[in-house]
Amino acid sequence: MENTNINPLLCNSETGVCEIPGTEINNNYQLNSNKDKPLQLVYFTDPICSSCWGIEPQLRKLKLEYGSILNIEYHMGGLLPDWSYNSGGISKPSDVAHHWDEVSLYYDMPIDGDVWLVDPLNSSYPPSIAFKAAEMQDKDKAVDFLRTLRELVFLKKKNIAKWEYIAMAAEEAGLDVVKLKTDFEGSAQKLFEADLKLARDYGVRGFPTIFIQNKLGERETIYGTKPYSFFETAILNLNSDVTKEQYNKNREALFSKYNSLTAREFSELSGISRNGSEKQLDELTDIGVLEKLTTKNGSLWIRKSSDRI
Repeated sequence: MENTNINPLLCNSETGVCEIPGTEINNNYQLNSNKDKPLQLVYFTDPICSSCWGIEPQLRKLKLEYGSILNIEYHMGGLLPDWSYNSGGISKPSDVAHHWDEVSLYYDMPIDGDVWLVDPLNSSYPPSIAFKAAEMQDKDKAVDFLRTLRELVFLKKKNIAKWEYIAMAAEEAGLDVVKLKTDFEGSAQKLFEADLKLARDYGVRGFPTIFIQNKLGERETIYGTKPYSFFETAILNLNSDVTKEQYNKNREALFSKYNSLTAREFSELSGISRNGSEKQLDELTDIGVLEKLTTKNGSLWIRKSSDRI
């Protein structure tokens, strides 16, 4: 049954879901099978979904261990159309600030809620449409672009609904900014509308929602922010023959793959304890190979150059 009192920006840290009013998941709606890889993963998300930021460590590890057997699709779900609602204790942007600070501590991923005080977004649609425009150029660069958008809004307190920050993220991801602008104002809007329709067809009512399906049409659903074991179990349930790839867990290899990492991410990917991870990252900062971006709720470490770490 539809719950009209749900506020999409009031994410539930216990369930790990940023929920929107909607129906139940439609388990009868089949994914399009992919011929190249054994499993298809469809990820419904939003650039300002704090719970989606919370599963970045798990998704990054998933790509390293099972990327060769997964065809991964990103779809935008439309978390914040505008501010024409009043529910769940949130009726204006400033109400979100404290909530984001709380979920940051829960997920152990740095989020500074002050963006809602200093330069609040009026909608998550512009960065969502920009992501679809980025995909028109290069799907891998689009994922990098989305990551940069999230770092801008969650850590740097930038209003990523503004074109200046969308362009900044696009340039960092190696996209053609002029083409992105043209597509953003043109074809990408239709692609975003198609994503919204697809989310309705699936019965998606919150983010993150991830569907994984094998070639037999069997499907597993991961709803909300879940530990890595949930992802691995879902994959093995759908294909018991797969084996995860062994990847290089040393710090140089990880920062070669991912240019920026939080301590939580570095711990997940390296297998080093959370405290040990932060210690190592700080040591690398002290010798000048990493740059540390510090917020009131945690830090991000960025590789500074091609020098050995």
